[in-house]
Amino acid sequence: MNLARNIVVEEFKQATLEEQRLEIVERKGLGHPDSICDAVLDRVSVELSKEYLKKFGAIMHHNADKSLLVAGEVETRFGGGEVKQPMLLVFGDRATEEVEGVRVPVGEIAIRAAKDWIKENLRFVDPEKHMRYQIELKPGSAALTDIFKRGDRILSANDTSAAVGYAPMSPTEQLVLKTERFLNSKKFKKEFPAVGEDVKVMAFRKNNEVSLTVGAAFVDRFVESEDDYFKKKEEILDQLCQFIRGNSNFKKVDLKLNTLDARGRGVDGTYLTVLGTSADGADSGQVGRGNRPNGVIPLNRHVGSEAAAGKNPVSHVGKIYNILTHKIANEIYTNVPGLREVYVWLVSQIGKPIDEPAIAVTRVITRSGVNIKSIRGQVVETMNNELEHIHGFCRDLAEGKYLVC
Repeated sequence: MNLARNIVVEEFKQATLEEQRLEIVERKGLGHPDSICDAVLDRVSVELSKEYLKKFGAIMHHNADKSLLVAGEVETRFGGGEVKQPMLLVFGDRATEEVEGVRVPVGEIAIRAAKDWIKENLRFVDPEKHMRYQIELKPGSAALTDIFKRGDRILSANDTSAAVGYAPMSPTEQLVLKTERFLNSKKFKKEFPAVGEDVKVMAFRKNNEVSLTVGAAFVDRFVESEDDYFKKKEEILDQLCQFIRGNSNFKKVDLKLNTLDARGRGVDGTYLTVLGTSADGADSGQVGRGNRPNGVIPLNRHVGSEAAAGKNPVSHVGKIYNILTHKIANEIYTNVPGLREVYVWLVSQIGKPIDEPAIAVTRVITRSGVNIKSIRGQVVETMNNELEHIHGFCRDLAEGKYLVC
C-alpha cells in the first residue's frame, strides 16, 4: 500500500560536520550508570514483549522507560575492597499486568531481565548480592491502553512527538565509539582485567586535531599499590595509542586517561572501583541521560529529547522514530548517490498510524554538481519504503535487534 505521505526533501546548505572547525562527541560506555539503566530497561521491554506475545499473541501496553540506579557504598583498597551497601535499581512507569483475567508477572520479568543483563555484561557485579530492586511499574491509562485493543496491524502513535537521525557518522564519532568498544572488548579485558566496564570517552576536535579524554574505572582487586596503578595506566595508554593510530587518520590525537589522578595520594588519587562501575559507590544513573540510539552523544548534531530505551516497540514513537530516523538516514546515504550528509526528521500525531507521520523531512548535503531535483524521487521512495515496512521494523525492535545506547 503506497500512502500519500507528507514527505519533504530539502537541500541543506551548510558544510558537513567533518568540514566544520569544531566538533565535540561523547560516549558513556557499557558500565556507566546511565548506560546500565538504558540497557537494562530496554531488556525489560524485550522480555515483556516476549511474554505478551506468548500469552496474548500481541504486544500489550508498556513503557518501562523510567529508571534510577542509586549508587551503593564501597570501600576501595589496593588488592581489593568491599561492598558496604548494594546498589538500588528502580524500575518505573507502566506495564500491563492483566488481560481478561490472565496475569503477567511484570515484576518478576523485570528483575529477571536485569539480573540476566548484569550477568552477561558486568563481570564483577553479582546481581543477587550487589543489587537491590524496586518495582514501580503500574498499569497504564485507559486511553493509551486502548490503542493496543483495536486490533490494527499498524498501531496508532501514543504521543505527539518528534525524532531526528543522521548519516554518516563523522570520523570523530566513529573514533569515540570504537575506542570505548575496544576498551570493553573481551580481548582487551583478557589482557587488562583491571579495566572495569565503566568507560567514558570525550573527544574535542579542532580542525584535524583531536583531544581524546578517557575515563576508565579500575577494579581494585587487580591493583596492588599506587605504583602498580600508574604502571598499569601507562601500559593501557600505550595500547590505546596503538589502537588509535590504526583506527584514525587525524593529523594529531592528544590522548589522556583518568586525568583526576594524583600521585602521592594513595587510593584517593586513583580511579578505583570495587565492581568496575562508578555506580558501586559514587555515581547514580538514569534512563535517557546517555548515548543517542547510534551510540554517541553528538553535541554538534540535531538531536531529540526522547529516550528510546524501555519504551514499547509498537506504538511509542519515542522509541520507534528515534531509531528509525537513523535507519532511514543510513538507507538514503547508502543507496542514493551524490550525498555527503543526510538528516531525517519524523513527527508523529497521537492517534494516527505510526506509518503515517504528520510530516517526514529529509535534508541532504549534496556533492558538488548534484542537483537536488535529480535525487528527490529516490529519497522519497526510500522513505516510503521504510515506512511501509515499519511493521517488520517494530518486530525487530521487540526482539532487541537494535541497540538503544
